[in-house]
Amino acid sequence: MKVGFIGLGNAGGKLAGSLLRNKHDLTVLDLDKEAAQPFLDQGAKWAESAKEMAQACDLIITCLPSPAASAVVMEGEGGILEGMGEGKIWAEMSTTDADEIKRLAKLVEAKGGTAVECPVSGGCHRAATGNISIFVGGERAAFDRMLPFLKTLGRRILHTGPLGSASILKVMTNYLATANLITMCEAMVTMKAAGIDMATTYEAMVISSGTSFAAETEGQVILNGSRDIEFTMDLVLKDIGLFQKIAEDNNVPLEISPMLIDIMKDGQKRYGERANSDDIIRRLEDATGHEILADGFPALLVDDEPEEEGYEVVPRGR
Repeated sequence: MKVGFIGLGNAGGKLAGSLLRNKHDLTVLDLDKEAAQPFLDQGAKWAESAKEMAQACDLIITCLPSPAASAVVMEGEGGILEGMGEGKIWAEMSTTDADEIKRLAKLVEAKGGTAVECPVSGGCHRAATGNISIFVGGERAAFDRMLPFLKTLGRRILHTGPLGSASILKVMTNYLATANLITMCEAMVTMKAAGIDMATTYEAMVISSGTSFAAETEGQVILNGSRDIEFTMDLVLKDIGLFQKIAEDNNVPLEISPMLIDIMKDGQKRYGERANSDDIIRRLEDATGHEILADGFPALLVDDEPEEEGYEVVPRGR
């Protein structure tokens, strides 16, 4: 099966790299051709347009920064829909809106194709090694057809149900990660103010009931000072905004979620719209005069687990 991949950013580039590393027939496309050059040097083909890619490939994957970007790539002049045909699959790996994925899926189906959503979770360092987790929403038959490819892109693969369900679950996980990041920042600055060593604080967090994925990963690049988790504040706000919309649409009166949105918006005003998401700790550093740094922590995360073939995660009781 010929695979096309559109969007070679922080996550997309690493996912496409896993396909290439595992010897899939790969065609790539990005607004920045320089971002594609390493893939072309390793044998990937280049598509001049999304339409051309859809015509040439059996599976077309998009991994883009926003629902609006996905819509342009799908529906715009020279877009995927112009090249979509019978038996082809469009797999949306962006973090997007459930209603939008369902709207675009109908357009794909009208062309004889199949749509699935496959957002990922677990950090860019795990996307690089094929050890990231993947949520898949769509018909079971489409999931089964995608599974051989997904096993080379990720390790834990969860079929979440009908189209739209994966997008809803993905923004839920990003909401939790953001809440954990903010509370971790408050904890670290408070410990610094109380005179506790920062490296010791980190170990106390990660070996205890206070641990979280954010603490174990983002805590390290915060202490290094790089604050580079390969994710930016605009993307955080997109994701937690989508989560807030789901809650509002279902009449759930959230209290913490609006506070997180306000904190991140304030971070953007202070440090830039596309500041690193972990720069959010600077709000408390600025307010207290404390620097949250420690020796021995990496500037960028690297997944030190060996790459393993992916497998389907089956919910309990199934």
